[in-house]
Formats: sequence, structure tokens, C-alpha cells
Amino acid sequence: MFGRKAKQTELTRDERAVLAAFERIQQAMIDKDLDTLYDSVTSDKTFTHMSGKTQTKEEFFGEIEDGTLNYFAYKIDNPTVRINGNYACLTATTTLTARVYGFSGSWPLRTKAWFQNIDGDWIYCNKPNL
Repeated sequence: MFGRKAKQTELTRDERAVLAAFERIQQAMIDKDLDTLYDSVTSDKTFTHMSGKTQTKEEFFGEIEDGTLNYFAYKIDNPTVRINGNYACLTATTTLTARVYGFSGSWPLRTKAWFQNIDGDWIYCNKPNL
């Protein structure tokens, strides 16, 4: 089993830190804050769009920087966090308001985000092989 399931209203300190790490990434995407984005993800992190397109972090962050991907707002509903040792999995419905590849709208996305605790910080990572 992968830790205990905790809803937002009953999150522990570490679980709240995982949620805060995810929120920091969402806000950095809106702010086009590349320093925060690079500091918040592991070196090998890849991103998969709702279309199924997979990108390296350099490709994804490059499209944020050049305006191909423009994020304006986010809302996280029903987050749950499970922690197993140095890894955590956050699941939620995240609604993103954005203009991506020329299309504007608000999209509810089923989110499953993995984090690794590195030197006390929860860093966004690819799904671990546990």
C-alpha cells in the first residue's frame, strides 16, 4: 500500500507541503517564472499534455517562455496526498484557464502528480518505480 489517503481537510504537515509544491508550480507557470519551475522539478521530469504529447522539461518550459503555452489561472479541487517514504502522489481535479497552441479555455484535468523529497523539499518528478 502507498501510504494513507488524506483529504485536504486532514492533511499532515508533509502532505500540505506536497500540495504547496504543486501550487507553487502552477503559479510559476502563470507567472512564467522559469527559475522556480526549474528548481521545482527533477532533472529528468517529462510532461504529458491532455493531447498525449510528451515533452522534456526544457521543451515544456520553452513553450511557456515563448508564449506558446499561456496559463492564466488554476483551481485545485478535492486534492488527496499519499506519501510512501521519500515519494508522494497528489491526485486532484485541476482546472486550468489557459491559451495553449492557439486554443483558449478552462479545462478540468484529472491530475496525478508525483513528488520526491530531496533534502527536505518536495520536488515534482516522474512516477517512481516503487
